Amino acid sequence: MAEAVRDLVLVGGGHAHVHVLKSFGMQPMPGVRLTLVAGEVETPYSGMLPGFVAGHYTLDECHIDLAPLARFARARLIHAESIGLDRDRRQVLLAGRPGLRFDVVSLNVGATPSLSVPGAAEHTIPVKPIQRFVARWEALRLRVETSLRPVSIAVVGGGAGGVELALAIRHRLGDKAKVELVTRGNLMEGHAPRTAALLRRAMAERGVAFREEIEVEAVEPHTILLAGGVRVHADEILWVTEAAPPAWLAATGLALDGRGFLAVDDTLRSLDDAQVFAAGDCATVIPHPRPKAGVFAVRQGPPLAANLRRALAGQPPKPFVPQKHFLSLIGTGDRRAVASKGPFAFEGAWLWEWKETIDRNWMAGYTELPAMAPMPMTTPEEMRCGGCGAKIGATPLSRALARLPRRPNRDGVLIGLAERDDAAAIAVPQGQALLQSADFFHALVDDPYLFGRIAAVHALGDIHSKGGIAHSALAIAVVPYGPPVIVEDDLAQMLAGAEGALAEAGAALIGGHSSEGSELAFGLSVNGTIPPDAILRKGGARPGDALILTKPLGTGAIFAAAMHGKAHGRWLKAALASMTRSLAPSADALRGLGVQAMTDVTGFGLIGHALEMARASHVGIRLYPAAVPALDGALTLLADGIASTLAPENRRALRMLGDDGGWTGMPELDLLVDPQTAGGLLAAVPAERAEASLAALRGLGETAAVVGSVTPEGDPARPVSLAPAPTRT
Repeated sequence: MAEAVRDLVLVGGGHAHVHVLKSFGMQPMPGVRLTLVAGEVETPYSGMLPGFVAGHYTLDECHIDLAPLARFARARLIHAESIGLDRDRRQVLLAGRPGLRFDVVSLNVGATPSLSVPGAAEHTIPVKPIQRFVARWEALRLRVETSLRPVSIAVVGGGAGGVELALAIRHRLGDKAKVELVTRGNLMEGHAPRTAALLRRAMAERGVAFREEIEVEAVEPHTILLAGGVRVHADEILWVTEAAPPAWLAATGLALDGRGFLAVDDTLRSLDDAQVFAAGDCATVIPHPRPKAGVFAVRQGPPLAANLRRALAGQPPKPFVPQKHFLSLIGTGDRRAVASKGPFAFEGAWLWEWKETIDRNWMAGYTELPAMAPMPMTTPEEMRCGGCGAKIGATPLSRALARLPRRPNRDGVLIGLAERDDAAAIAVPQGQALLQSADFFHALVDDPYLFGRIAAVHALGDIHSKGGIAHSALAIAVVPYGPPVIVEDDLAQMLAGAEGALAEAGAALIGGHSSEGSELAFGLSVNGTIPPDAILRKGGARPGDALILTKPLGTGAIFAAAMHGKAHGRWLKAALASMTRSLAPSADALRGLGVQAMTDVTGFGLIGHALEMARASHVGIRLYPAAVPALDGALTLLADGIASTLAPENRRALRMLGDDGGWTGMPELDLLVDPQTAGGLLAAVPAERAEASLAALRGLGETAAVVGSVTPEGDPARPVSLAPAPTRT
């Protein structure tokens, strides 16, 4: 595999960047590591949003899933919110986690409606960011459709976006919604008079009221205050005004235009920094200013991709001139559209069909991906050493450790990370037993910070399942070969993720070992303490106990699908959220409710760990497959035959079933053998405390469920059976 020597970071998953991703997927660039930083894992296509609101498209049809696109591009997908640039350190600043290094960075982070009018931020629904608008629109739609009276909706903004949205809402909700549009200027300013006339007529014919050339002075709850004391009452107010830049651009020190957007030249490069590029609504091409419209971001994709390649190769970028006039196809909600270009305007159903063809073809270009191109190979200048010769160099190691938070030594740590000594030393408190466990695995996500966090949560599961208190950990880190600055950043990210998860559990990172290797890998040796007579064992389950699972299953199938680009980004997002949640709060809650036996569900799947508990406790276990919570997408993938490579081995445990309950061939059975990473706890609790346990766990945000019960021992060779969940009375 090609060794990374330069980092290209794309910040934002906008229309221009999806083209850059596809371009690098089709033609990889040797020595370049591509990273996409995105606050959301699905990118909405703005051209299809009104059609979604009108009910013509599903959510999936108008969104580009960034996870398979990033995998096609061989790009790391970092799901995080960008909050700035540190140009001195060459880092993208991220919320709640360490900055991410870059050699070249490109910004395509969009814009939001200006909320400078008093009360607009508090009392309206902005149409951008579109991802947030979609969720609020769905809630509004359900509210209107179930309302016993018509709901009034006001749309503020008379450009193409506001007009199209108002017409789409009216079409979707019909007479259950009273829709009114308000704009401070003329309707469709910047377009030909005939365009505005056609859309005024369309709104009048479809029952959308509108007010033009009147200033919005303030917004109060359910009320728009207009110039001259006019008040417009509305149950909901949607805000579709002129675009405003992300606030953090002002702190970058880069040149901005008069409205605060990033100023770039005709190569899409910052006027101040040759390593910073920008495209789409967040930027203004100073030699060729154009309106903030999605068509320009789409057209900027190819020249942006070409100039990023030139910058990475040390070549001067090439200028481009965006078109002055562009075709606008504005839907009227009812599968008709108005076309506007220059002085010309037309209206008709055929224009909607044309628009739909254009939009669907554009989407298909980024959702129906070809086979991945082979990655160019590079030959290292010298053979890599093994043994201690493979250690990460002292300079990148020291710098990576220096980027970790400075925390005082935890009680009981005699020699820790701060001392940088040959070995760590801990003192075991009097009357306490020392719990120890170790885990190590290759990266299952491209994000080293997230991988470090998952690895720590996973490793600490063994301590929590014994009822112990996490104390400390040693890390083993393997980082891919590369220049010292890249090795440093990977190591710092991974250690920071692990250290944060350890700190949340009350544990300290006290040392470890690092080396270079062919791929990212990480593990921890973890320590915990517990009074000897309080240790929970797998062998403590008793007949009559309820079995509770604290987290949903399905990580094995989801990440197997992700390797082949078949997992939706939202499925991955939900799985990662589950995997990064510490087990400590759940373990504490269960301890307080009299848990009798506990184990964490990891590589052997629920069946395998249930078998271990049954054998150790000399009991039988009855599992309820229909009651087992599944991560979103897991059952769908399992039904399609997608499973982890460890699943076939885990299926051997099915031979130990006393009764399969008729589940053979069902995806619910495959879920029981799905190997988990950072999975939940399987706990045996007295039946009378099951409801209280579920309430406590769900109060912590877990999707906990009673997934089985403990029975008297039957056939020791077949201690586990499957059955329907008992009906509650």
